[in-house]
Amino acid sequence: MIWWRGGTVGAVRRRWRGAVELDVRVGDRDVRALAYPALVGEPEPGDRVLLNVGALEMGLGTGGYALVVALPDRLPADPPGSLDRTSGHAVKARYTPLQPIVLAVEEEASPHHEVVAAATSLDGLPVVTADLHSAVPAILAGILADRPDARVAYLMTDGGALPAWFSRTLDALSELLAGVVTVGQAFGGDLEATTLHSGLLAARHVLRADVAVVAQGPGNLGTGTAWGFSGVATGEAVNAAAVLGGRPIGSLRISEADPRPRHGGVSHHSLTAYGKVALAAADLVLPDALPEHLAAGVERALAPLRERHRVVTVPVAGLDGALRALPVKLSTMGRDLDADHTYFVASAAAGRHAAALLPAPGETAG
Repeated sequence: MIWWRGGTVGAVRRRWRGAVELDVRVGDRDVRALAYPALVGEPEPGDRVLLNVGALEMGLGTGGYALVVALPDRLPADPPGSLDRTSGHAVKARYTPLQPIVLAVEEEASPHHEVVAAATSLDGLPVVTADLHSAVPAILAGILADRPDARVAYLMTDGGALPAWFSRTLDALSELLAGVVTVGQAFGGDLEATTLHSGLLAARHVLRADVAVVAQGPGNLGTGTAWGFSGVATGEAVNAAAVLGGRPIGSLRISEADPRPRHGGVSHHSLTAYGKVALAAADLVLPDALPEHLAAGVERALAPLRERHRVVTVPVAGLDGALRALPVKLSTMGRDLDADHTYFVASAAAGRHAAALLPAPGETAG
């Protein structure tokens, strides 16, 4: 189940928040590897490393790296406060060889424990849900295009990558986000939460977010079957936002470039998550400038969802410029903004709708 290799660090390449990229010599070849210093320590040239190379050898899309499991000759020190639990005792990626122990925002040792324990409502917080991690920067662009003052929190669920550190996108967006909350088995955010529900409450009451965006981390497990994809959790996020008194907004996965019929027009992922899993009503956002050859099919696909949800058409003027101004290169399934323009504009339109629900600057909600 794990493809083990041993190697030697040849060079330390680029780094971003929480991760460092390496060249590692394995046998007679060099491989690109990724280490999370918080888990394994700081690798240096000459270090012997143990690697998991499964995703790299199989050529998985999000894989791309051998992953450093340990620096066996130079183990990191124990974390401070670990014995008295002041550093937390919430275990994530539980019962795996690299399970991290973190301080959850709800724990008694957390400085935010009393705030989260007392929180009962999102107070109408707009919560934008999306299937793919690639939608997150586009949604953010749509929010900030109209409300550059908005505080936006990202909640990373555990359907894709578990470490938030894997995402170079989050590193590039760090100055634009109020914070990242990693929920469930995901870890490495500015705040750790046990569940999406408590994570949403922390976003609202600890990070003081005006808008929350919920999506899985990088990577997406899909099997080509009706129910076997990690994006099913998008519908559960709608339910969580609604039960806590938030305002769920569904970002639709719409593409005119995806060659797979199940993802052409409105992806079956969106239709299943919002049409069958989400039991609460959401605003499902359509951009007002869909290509003509796509529009009729999208309307037909969404017709059954109108029984439960509100389908909202949002103008997209100016969103292309907002997307191009982002400090991160947009990419979904290997396609950039120009190659799958509709997908990114539809995501940005969901962000614009969330911004439109906010009180005007200087006003208070309600």
